[in-house]
Amino acid sequence: MTTDIRVLVVEDEPLLAEAHSAYTERVPGFVVVGVAHTARAAMAALRAGGGGDVDLVLLDFRLPDLHGLDVCRALRAAGSSVDVLAVTSARDLAVVRTAVSLGVTHYLLKPFTFAAFRDKLERYADYRAQALADGEVAAQHEVDQMFATLRGTAGHSLPKGLDAQTLDRVRAALTDGTRAEVGLSATEVSALTGISRVTARRYLEYLVTVDRAARTPRYGTPGRPEVEYRPR
Repeated sequence: MTTDIRVLVVEDEPLLAEAHSAYTERVPGFVVVGVAHTARAAMAALRAGGGGDVDLVLLDFRLPDLHGLDVCRALRAAGSSVDVLAVTSARDLAVVRTAVSLGVTHYLLKPFTFAAFRDKLERYADYRAQALADGEVAAQHEVDQMFATLRGTAGHSLPKGLDAQTLDRVRAALTDGTRAEVGLSATEVSALTGISRVTARRYLEYLVTVDRAARTPRYGTPGRPEVEYRPR
């Protein structure tokens, strides 16, 4: 029996739907079980089997036949507890507030990098693992930990001198397209992100310590081998 998190991608632009599906499949533990280009198709897919074949919906809000918020309302009115990750260009604060009130788990603004997308899915997977565990929470801190995992403040804080925004830029450079296959040195990450080589190395080494990157020697250059980094 699979333990993968089953995802329905709802996006009216075929190329974006394909890209979001490909991104999802690149994150371990997630599998795309369907793609819908309209709200009607999405609702039909979720009604099939009582919605039990889908754990998470990647939902574009600007659909041709119905707004994504109305899809959320219909889901909740039907008693569906499926989780929703909004993947949208809608920046109106009223839309964000309504999304929260309708139980939207995460809100990801377009355009975004694969690193940002993966971070949302990984945090969701951590939260889901905690939420679906048997038994009861022992104390308040366990509830706080679940919410912190979901909202992005889980685990240990970044070491002194590192900030989340720069870390996202370094991860984005490391995971972008073909560069993820060939690996990057600290010098190359520095050139791509606009930070110094020393700073790039600090962030790359941090990613290695938290198992988000792997470090290997790069041969073929004069002198000592250069170190290169690849995403995990």
